[in-house]
Amino acid sequence: MQVSAQTDTANARRRGAAFDEALERLYEPVRGDLEEVGSALRALTHGQPSFIIELLDHVLETTGKRVRPAITLLASRFHPNDGANARTMASAVELLHVATLIHDDTVDDSAFRRGRATISSMWGNNAAVLVGDFVFAASATFVCDTGNIRVVRRFAETIMELSIGELGEMARAHDASLTREEYFRRIYKKTASLFTTAGESGAVLSGAPEDVVDALRSYGYNLGMAFQITDDVLDFEGASEETGKPVGSDLANGVLTLPAIIALERQPEDNPIAALCERPDDRESLRAAVDLIQQPSIIEAAYSVADDFSRKALRSLDRVPPARERDSLAELARYLVRRRG
Repeated sequence: MQVSAQTDTANARRRGAAFDEALERLYEPVRGDLEEVGSALRALTHGQPSFIIELLDHVLETTGKRVRPAITLLASRFHPNDGANARTMASAVELLHVATLIHDDTVDDSAFRRGRATISSMWGNNAAVLVGDFVFAASATFVCDTGNIRVVRRFAETIMELSIGELGEMARAHDASLTREEYFRRIYKKTASLFTTAGESGAVLSGAPEDVVDALRSYGYNLGMAFQITDDVLDFEGASEETGKPVGSDLANGVLTLPAIIALERQPEDNPIAALCERPDDRESLRAAVDLIQQPSIIEAAYSVADDFSRKALRSLDRVPPARERDSLAELARYLVRRRG
């Protein structure tokens, strides 16, 4: 059993490394800009007290896969511009993402994220909330520096949508009556809204025609939906080393995602997921619910929905001029739904 677990962990690490290498190739057209974004984020520590520097260094030490800033930058390359505002916006998008992760970890009382201790586990919830607030505010200053009121407004709307999405998830915890449509609305707000903003704002700040802006907005929306659905499937299929959390952790916390909804649709009677919603602390119901959801037909049905959104993202790019950047966006849409366990 131990050997099997070690093998699964090793395989997950290899897949993760291969995936990261693939992303780096896709980012090639905007590699220099992404490096400038990284420098802008690190500059947040300049002139700050040592305690703040320590906290920010911990938060910014690993910038993740940089998917959202990369989308912003790639989306800005379909109309001539100097790239300055796109880099500024990409910094804002990444900081907003980082801030939401800090607050999410605090609300969820998470000790680790992707193998690293969270701010709340190391310095406490009060420090985590305040650091999250600092990063939120920093993201807003970057957006203001673009001087584009349309982008500023869209960014503010995104912050509201992210908050509503998280609150909606809390409000519907342990609710077996959640429908697909309600789930789709929730994941738009909590995830796809920022992807949408990344695509739209990059295009707007480049001065691209409105039809290109609309195409990249649609791309971001559909990619964000596919990304979150894939994440939700991996909660049941992926190794904890790969997903950064134990298998079935969303369900254990009362969060119903697409795989659980499909399982409820297919087995409306005598369903262990419904039983778990009624008795959240029943570990036997949790095990039975996870076993039900892990059936290959349910996992594949959920992946099929993610694939549908990915194909819609690709079709959106048909309205964008041919370019290396368009090729990267297309490959990104394919790769982000290949993060399978």
